[in-house]
Amino acid sequence: MRKKIFQYTLTLASVFALTACEDLLDRKPISDLTQDNAYVTAADAEAALVGAYDSFAQEYYIWDNIIFSDVISDNYYAGGDNAEIFAVEDLNIVPTNSRLFNNWSQIYNAILKANAVIAKVPSIADPKLDDGNRRTQIVGEAQFLRAYHYFQLVKMFGAVPLITKPTTSTDPAETQLSRTEVAEVYAQIVSDLEAAIASLPDTYGNVASVNKARATKGAANALLAKVYAQKPDRDYNKVLEHANAVINSPAGYELLNNFADLFDGTHYNNAESIIEVQFAGSTEANWGPQMMLPPSISGDTWRKFVTPSHDLIAAFDSEGDTQRKEATILFETVPWADEYWSPTVNGNVPFAYKWKTANGWASTNRQYLLRLADILLLKAEALNELEQTEAAREVLDEVRDRAGLAPTTAANQAQMAAAILKERRLELAQEGHRWDDLRRADLAVDVMTNLDVMNLSTGVKKVYNMTVEKQLLPIPQSERNLNKNLGQNPGYN
Repeated sequence: MRKKIFQYTLTLASVFALTACEDLLDRKPISDLTQDNAYVTAADAEAALVGAYDSFAQEYYIWDNIIFSDVISDNYYAGGDNAEIFAVEDLNIVPTNSRLFNNWSQIYNAILKANAVIAKVPSIADPKLDDGNRRTQIVGEAQFLRAYHYFQLVKMFGAVPLITKPTTSTDPAETQLSRTEVAEVYAQIVSDLEAAIASLPDTYGNVASVNKARATKGAANALLAKVYAQKPDRDYNKVLEHANAVINSPAGYELLNNFADLFDGTHYNNAESIIEVQFAGSTEANWGPQMMLPPSISGDTWRKFVTPSHDLIAAFDSEGDTQRKEATILFETVPWADEYWSPTVNGNVPFAYKWKTANGWASTNRQYLLRLADILLLKAEALNELEQTEAAREVLDEVRDRAGLAPTTAANQAQMAAAILKERRLELAQEGHRWDDLRRADLAVDVMTNLDVMNLSTGVKKVYNMTVEKQLLPIPQSERNLNKNLGQNPGYN
């Protein structure tokens, strides 16, 4: 890898004392906001909240969420030259893979920032916080953020320590925590999001760059729809309830007419966006595009990461889905060999293309944390699972029509489920959803085991030794070394 990706080496034990540290975007320093006397004014509360939102600019949310959802699945190959990312593609992830610890520590750091806001802001004696119910909104925003981060953790690792209060203690009794059962983690996520819905506005006014940057009722309802679909005891009635709350929101979410506009770099904060990371460039930039985009755009000639798979491209082609394919994938002749596309240099290789500009590691290209098409397809899934297949067809075809596709030919509930899953793949590729979808459909093992991938350099078919246990990641060994109470997920040493 030609550019050192930002590394975070905070342990869970040490991060307890750092509820708002390491403001990645170098905004107003807030590293001392864990101290009681730092939470005095409305400005202090807003600064702490800024620090909590800035967690979306950490490496996990820029980069590894794609690695551990799209590269780990049938959507993309690793590309690049990083052995630990190759291991993710190969489904050969071991507890000592440092990316696990990076993800774990960064997400817990984000949770602890949110915890500080939730715990400290209610007691700030500044009347400005009560203007327009701002105090309640700030806490609601932090509750949304905490729920979002715990949702990432519980999906990746299963049972994880549940920390809901800030602490500066180094007492092992408080820092060496055991893992909390999955059901209890999900219960906390649901509780936080229900509280957020009760306290957040539909919008903060007429400025899109504010409404799409911050948690709203729409964002909390959208995340709850995803949570109720993904949790082990899923509840499709609740998925439908919260998806409809988004679709019918006074915020006026609607699909863009042109799918490509979502990713052309000039239509961010659009009507389809529910919440997105607000990269502005310079020190507030997205370096991910430089890792993926071809030489003609990135300006460099080293081998790029996150290469679209033959299987993904075949899925686009089988539907005649040229609009979304062209907005998602770009082919280019490259000066390196690729084991899946061209074993010799100067072959034609596809690139992940939903980010369009690199700008020398300082791109303004954004990630949609939540957008309407995802929620519409979840609604279709819920209707189908509730045996309302014809109603599901109407919603699915709304998304297909935007992509220029004919109505689905699915004739029964099983075919409709497969059609919705495929539609999600084509609509949401490179956006960090595929692994969740495969696991939710109980298809991760079958899909990966039967994947037909040939290594053109060796002439040997690739074997994915996928197991049920590999649907969860191993608990990072470096964290277990510090906390003997964590244990390990089944199937890992």
